[in-house]
Amino acid sequence: QVQVEESGGGLVQAGGSLRLSCTASGLNWNDEAMGWFRQAPGKEREGVAAIGGNGRTTYAASVKGRFTISHDDAQNTLYLQMDSLKPDDTATYYCAAGPYAEPSTDPADFAYWGQGTQVTVSS
Repeated sequence: QVQVEESGGGLVQAGGSLRLSCTASGLNWNDEAMGWFRQAPGKEREGVAAIGGNGRTTYAASVKGRFTISHDDAQNTLYLQMDSLKPDDTATYYCAAGPYAEPSTDPADFAYWGQGTQVTVSS
């Protein structure tokens, strides 16, 4: 069973940066994609960024150029570096994993989910 856990959320002013981390025990990092999603109150969960087992990445248009997804093989940890944050980025951010290899920003393509971490960007 894959267990996913996020960390690193918090409160930051607009224009600031945060880095989220995610571990996924039991995951085959080389064969399964991982992704970051977010959900604001009253809105549907949306894809932010994902990385495939082959290292390919995909980003939502709203975060392209500001957010960077990466994976540290040695630490088996997924990161989301968020720069130039805006109040619209305020949401609960979720890490998701597997089972497919291709990166995707569709929540339906992921089977394992963390509990979420809150990111609040003040204006």
